[in-house]
Amino acid sequence: MTAAQRALQQHGVHFTEHEYRYEAHGGTAVSSRALGVDEHAVVKTLVMEDEGRQPLIVLMHGDREVSTKNLARQAGRRSVEPCDPAVAQRHTGYMVGGTSPFGTRKAMPVFVERSILDLASIYINGGRRGLLVRIDPQAIVRVLGATPVDVAVA
Repeated sequence: MTAAQRALQQHGVHFTEHEYRYEAHGGTAVSSRALGVDEHAVVKTLVMEDEGRQPLIVLMHGDREVSTKNLARQAGRRSVEPCDPAVAQRHTGYMVGGTSPFGTRKAMPVFVERSILDLASIYINGGRRGLLVRIDPQAIVRVLGATPVDVAVA
């Protein structure tokens, strides 16, 4: 059991496990195709850092990108950029490709694309490569205290 799964259990979040064959740099296109689900419902966990090198997490639809300029503005930061993979791993305790916002090594602010919360269910990383968990998106706000933002670009 991964740290993410333990965190979900501890918070009473119902989840189902969905394994697929991980492909390096395959992203959500690979997992959504393997599981036969809409890529829009597969949520990627992106570790970013602000101008002071403070980490933060943004959760985004698999078929969308993040406007870092809009994220910085809405998060009250001067700038935001993706973390170096090794730094992201130190902050989260997860390998890139297996990063979950649940059960991270370090507590970080979490931002979620607002429209994710409107979905009936989402698939999000379960704490290791090749594992997604299906959950109610409201768990993101309840468990992580995530702040809804509007930062998606097609």
